[in-house]
Amino acid sequence: MSDPLAVIAELPGVPEAVREARAAVDRLYGHRVLRRRRPEVTAESALRGARASAALEGADIPLDVVRSGRAESAVVQGALRVSSEVGRLGDIWRTAPRQVLARLHVLAAAGLVTDERLLGRPRTDAAPPAGPSSAEPSVSPSAPPSPASSSSSAPSPVASDVFSHVRPGVPSGLLDLDAELGLGPAPGSEATAARIASLAALISAPSEAPALVLAAIVHAEIVVLRPFGTADGLVARAAERLTLVEFGLDPKSLVTVEAGHFERREAYGESLRGYLKGTAEGVGGWVRHCAEAVRLGARETTAVCEALERG
Repeated sequence: MSDPLAVIAELPGVPEAVREARAAVDRLYGHRVLRRRRPEVTAESALRGARASAALEGADIPLDVVRSGRAESAVVQGALRVSSEVGRLGDIWRTAPRQVLARLHVLAAAGLVTDERLLGRPRTDAAPPAGPSSAEPSVSPSAPPSPASSSSSAPSPVASDVFSHVRPGVPSGLLDLDAELGLGPAPGSEATAARIASLAALISAPSEAPALVLAAIVHAEIVVLRPFGTADGLVARAAERLTLVEFGLDPKSLVTVEAGHFERREAYGESLRGYLKGTAEGVGGWVRHCAEAVRLGARETTAVCEALERG
């Protein structure tokens, strides 16, 4: 299949969900407050997105505490560092995605690993994942789920025969993906590296699919594969936002998509488990979930605009 993303984009319910998300983003971009105060809105979106992403990892700190700089959580600090860096990584995301993912992990996992040499480095089988997923999945042009119809099923995003790790302890403050989201152990390091390389190829290849579809696959693959073994969830959501920005759906990084995922946090795990099955229904359900997160994220930022307008 020359364009697997285009196949995913046509799964049942996906075109409609993508159109609704696109319409919500367009409405946000038409808000008159953005003519004068767009940088403020972008900064607020980044702050709220970082808070929501950290909350999805189990570090649910009130927004006012995060805003004041009093949040001592290493997870929150990692989310804030990643959020501030996203705007500087767009130029190389298409051409060197693995380099970008490594950089995001360095920022996200600082303070969460005992050995700083592990920052930005893919995990090995000698050091299995210790927390939320954060590797760079490589999905070859045929690697991401690419079902041909709603009744067909694509190859499972993660092959069951590579689940070979015994789950170690999870660093304090990080979500245990195995226990909390029910994703099971991460695949072995070789299988993960192969899929990360494929994902990188997918990001760099031309596609007719909407940016939202690619962003959804990027997010899911990183969470499922857990390429780094710590802070992978933070990396996955930052990569999703970066994809929405760089591929044109949200070029000003206004949409607080992380807040959308947090608002639907129960569906977040359920949708990821569906994606993991690799069926048309499961993959399509995950993309629809991400479309709804974008819609809700646009609503969140619209509320910010209206608050600024009221003064």
